[in-house]
Amino acid sequence: MPLLTRKRVILIEAEASYGSDPTIVSADAVLVRDLNITPQSSDIVSREVVRPFLGAFEQLQANTNVEVSFSVEFAGSGTEGTPPRYADAIKACGFAEAITDSDSSGGNDTVTYTPVSTAFPSITIHYNTDGVRHIVTGCRGSFVINGSVGEIPTIDFTFTGIYNAPTDTAIPTVSYGDQATPLIFKAGNTSGFQLLSHSGVLSTISLDIGNELIYRELVGGTKETLLVNRNISGSVQVEATALSTKDYFAAALGNTSGNLVFTHGTAAGNKVQISSSKADIGDVAYSDMDGIQMLDIPYTLVPTTENDELSIIYT
Repeated sequence: MPLLTRKRVILIEAEASYGSDPTIVSADAVLVRDLNITPQSSDIVSREVVRPFLGAFEQLQANTNVEVSFSVEFAGSGTEGTPPRYADAIKACGFAEAITDSDSSGGNDTVTYTPVSTAFPSITIHYNTDGVRHIVTGCRGSFVINGSVGEIPTIDFTFTGIYNAPTDTAIPTVSYGDQATPLIFKAGNTSGFQLLSHSGVLSTISLDIGNELIYRELVGGTKETLLVNRNISGSVQVEATALSTKDYFAAALGNTSGNLVFTHGTAAGNKVQISSSKADIGDVAYSDMDGIQMLDIPYTLVPTTENDELSIIYT
């Protein structure tokens, strides 16, 4: 019988120790889009031996790892103070999680993610395609947040992990939850945008965590995906204004960092804020949208103290 592409599921769980498959349960299932797996990604070593005839050489595989990519909708869990179901994926991209219970102070419960530079978490991914299961241990990765007016904003993840031989395993019964219905990226649903203290009219925004990942299998060592650097960058597209309102050209040349902030969502439990005071913008360019002059502005988030580039805050 052929395997049906539509019958796939992905389950994600944090690892207590690196590379060790935790106990995966039905509630570890994550609703995703654009799910892809490269089940074997190897360095190819050719046996280029000398011989008295023509023909190809035997190919040997080294450093075999697995790559998994998927997108989740940029939405909260639906409950204040409860992490979204994909929280372990965020942490495995080099982030720490802090849950604040504000009941005693009368405020809102929050779940906040901030970058780390040591003790990087990892996850195990179970990818099942109609009865063939791939267990990918020791996964670490990176992600890009994308928002464009008229579309569902997403967090696009990419992970690299350790290869384990796939098995014939029945597709599990899963239980989805802690992923609220997403809202379209548009006025009313998305608010509070500022770049360098200017509340521009926003069309699109992207934010790339930019993790540098290395997979290694050294003699005497262990198989491991290492996170060795981070370079957070992105771009925004906003309506152009008179320079007297905001001169982004001068700001780009002035090399002065400022804020980047926006909130997506309207209801408690399904609001996410991106907040940074470290945006350093690059060369500004013009573009056209519906006959309206737009500005395309790249930026980099530059830390001034350890791990202070940005916060991702769920309320």
